[in-house]
Amino acid sequence: MPHSLKDQQSAFQEACRKAGLRLTPQRLEIFSVLARATDHPSAEMLYQRLAAKMPTLSLDTVYRTLSTFANHGLINKVETVESQAHFEVAQPLHHHLICRKCKEIIDFQWEFINDASLPSSVKAWGQVERKSVVAYGVCNKCLLTGNQE
Repeated sequence: MPHSLKDQQSAFQEACRKAGLRLTPQRLEIFSVLARATDHPSAEMLYQRLAAKMPTLSLDTVYRTLSTFANHGLINKVETVESQAHFEVAQPLHHHLICRKCKEIIDFQWEFINDASLPSSVKAWGQVERKSVVAYGVCNKCLLTGNQE
């Protein structure tokens, strides 16, 4: 997806049209808030950010919309060990670092993984559509403040 917000919104609208998804005000606003986010928000976090601007929006609508977007490849669900899912606008292949203390999620590039061939035992499984590494640890902010436990 393109990097500027305007380009992302245009690409999103075109992808919705191609997928046969209606461009409702709720969908447009949820995507816009997610596209501006730098923190991989959860559905609850997005709902809180949208509540003042869209007081009739329900948390259920946010969940259903995110699920629809993810199913159509318009956004990515960031896999974590937490029960609460986090989301990001679909973008070029990257991986994630997650602090087990403060739960911050950081994107990083790892060309070695991107270019690596899968083992033949995995290739026999079927068609792999995406490779993603999630690394867990404690970030420097938490290490420096003693928040390691």
